[in-house]
Amino acid sequence: MSHPAVASLSRRDELLAIARGWLGAGAVPYRATLFEKSGDRNWLVVAHQDTTLPLAAPTRSSEWGPWSVKEGVTYGYAPTWALSHILALRIHLDASTPDNGPLRVIPGSHLHGVLSDDEVFRMARERPWVECLVGRGGVLAMRPLLIHASSKARTPDPRRVLHLEYAASLHLGPGLSLTLA
Repeated sequence: MSHPAVASLSRRDELLAIARGWLGAGAVPYRATLFEKSGDRNWLVVAHQDTTLPLAAPTRSSEWGPWSVKEGVTYGYAPTWALSHILALRIHLDASTPDNGPLRVIPGSHLHGVLSDDEVFRMARERPWVECLVGRGGVLAMRPLLIHASSKARTPDPRRVLHLEYAASLHLGPGLSLTLA
């Protein structure tokens, strides 16, 4: 979010309208990640949920943690209630096709809360997956607890996605705030 063009894009009326439709009028962007798959940068992402949040400071609450620090930012594993106030908007800078390692999701899996790795892998074996094929310039909204994965690309064509995360509020409770990342 420290990159001016990314911060500006994340605050565009069209994107804020989508985020506010799910999170309420106070929705605010707080984190951005650029994913780029290509013939040179190609990786497999196993089934998982996104369960960490960047916080201004750790809390002593037993609901949170363990803790880690990445590039000077404190991250904690978050409880279901905190993650339910988060929405990611994935802006596709390139088309997502069956051949370039698209996002795959298990519909409705976010409704089960934070799951153990074993529970995620069991669901991944037992439930049907949906490939999220999105055209260039398209936006896909997803909740962090939605079980998702992606295969390696089978083509050298790039698949770039700007993953913007929004929260209903940066303030999560007494002494507990998200920080920009």
